[in-house]
Amino acid sequence: MRVLYFASLRENLGLADESINEPVLNVSELLDLLAERGQQWDEQLRQNTRLQIAVNQSLAKRNTSLSASDEVAFFPPVTGG
Repeated sequence: MRVLYFASLRENLGLADESINEPVLNVSELLDLLAERGQQWDEQLRQNTRLQIAVNQSLAKRNTSLSASDEVAFFPPVTGG
């Protein structure tokens, strides 16, 4: 599975993208897996209630199912002005 991080998440986590080979059933399990990396990961991803998620370029929720071939993108809320 390919995971992408955008905007401030990319900056705060120091990573633009990566491959995840561990099996996860849904986005929530992926977030749990990533949060195990430490407090910064937990705060930026799992605890972030405003986190935006896309799976295969379609908006998704934490209960969205995942497969090994999916692309998952995380990004902060978009603001305009």
